[in-house]
Amino acid sequence: MSEPVAQVSKTINAPAEAVWRALTTPAKLKTFFMGSDVESDWRVGHAIRFRGEYEGKAYEDHGEIRSFEPEKRLAFSHFSPLTGAEDAPENYNLITIDLRPEGASTEVTLTQSKLVGDPSDADLKQRERFASTWSHVLDGLENAARA
Repeated sequence: MSEPVAQVSKTINAPAEAVWRALTTPAKLKTFFMGSDVESDWRVGHAIRFRGEYEGKAYEDHGEIRSFEPEKRLAFSHFSPLTGAEDAPENYNLITIDLRPEGASTEVTLTQSKLVGDPSDADLKQRERFASTWSHVLDGLENAARA
């Protein structure tokens, strides 16, 4: 894996089973994953799609499930046409969400890296913004897992 573009962690006061359910239930995902309608059958090698609106613009991002280990790891590639970049492997990110049970709580680590190659200077300059966005996602995940 290449150098992370962003990485955030949070201990969520909920068991891994509840956190996993929040990550893989589309209705729950929508509440914390940037308002996206998420479609996937959660099978490795199969598609994942994110639809919604961002700053008044409709979007449909897409990728592929890369890892699906219940209550342990979810990873998927991600491409957003809103970036204006070409739909090519070097313009995809890899989002990896690792869960580690800690008694009644779960440590969640979310890592954003490039699918291929190393991050560009532009990616690294946005590292703080990416980390802030993912921190908000993990805060929402905690609320969804505890609901």
